[in-house]
Amino acid sequence: MLKIVSAIVCAVLLPVTAAQAETLSLGMQESPGHNLYKGAVAANEKLKELSGGTMDINIFPSSQLGEFRAMAGQVQFGELDIFVHGYTDLNYMMPNLTLLGAPYVLPSFEAFEKLIASSYGDGIEADYVANDLHPIDNWYLGMRQMTSNRPINSIEDMKGLKLRVPNVDQLIAFAEAVGAQPSPVAFQEVYLALQTNQVDAEENPLPTIENMKFYEVQDYIAMTSHFMAAMTVTMSEATWQKLSDQQRDWVTEALKYGGSVSDELTFEGERNLLSFFKEKGLTVTYPELEPFREAMQPFYAKMNEKFGEGSIEKLLEFAN
Repeated sequence: MLKIVSAIVCAVLLPVTAAQAETLSLGMQESPGHNLYKGAVAANEKLKELSGGTMDINIFPSSQLGEFRAMAGQVQFGELDIFVHGYTDLNYMMPNLTLLGAPYVLPSFEAFEKLIASSYGDGIEADYVANDLHPIDNWYLGMRQMTSNRPINSIEDMKGLKLRVPNVDQLIAFAEAVGAQPSPVAFQEVYLALQTNQVDAEENPLPTIENMKFYEVQDYIAMTSHFMAAMTVTMSEATWQKLSDQQRDWVTEALKYGGSVSDELTFEGERNLLSFFKEKGLTVTYPELEPFREAMQPFYAKMNEKFGEGSIEKLLEFAN
């Protein structure tokens, strides 16, 4: 009789134990202290709350699992459950994402969210799933601005500037179009590259510039506002399919909550950080932006040629 009772107890406890062991892994390039990391921490706490402690998230920050392309591969093969990446970073596998990242096209995060919520966004989600990926939410990273070791008062000051950009087509195209020399450097190596003058400048949203302390090795910030940066929180389609409907709801709600925390911190940072940078001794410049936009016209023409005439205009219709 005792053996039978023991067997029943084990049978009852085993599913609970399995549920308690449901830990999702999440990789990101950003370091602890970054708003995106804080959002991931908030998502983990919310997931534990929603699931009654049966699910949580193990966060791997600071490119511990590699740059975004390495993490993308891990997620596709189900080796990593979730990763946080720039929404256009995966254009090497989904070329139409390049359109979304065309500099000076999407004016705000609100416009981006409208686009993603439309039928245009449905097509993007289908492309993700076709690549064994499942996008869950988008988090605001900020408008990309430029820091440098010399003042940028106009587009003429960009000529010959060694500008660090991510290894992303449209940002490389931006650097070339405005006369700079694009220099892709791994994100975690940018500080040293600036410090040793391997590059003259870099471009990132203000909260990222603060978090990575680029202001310590740069003298100027130019408000170029050339690219609305957002991050996509993407799950492995294999992981998504393994989850129950209830678990999917918990994960989705938790990650969206984390996004709201991160977004608010980022918006606050954009409102307040210029004063911080000025206190640190940096000079803020405001170059005329129309010449920068005009310099992108050949890139827009190339996009229309590649994706069909009026492609960018169609994108804007969904965003407005």
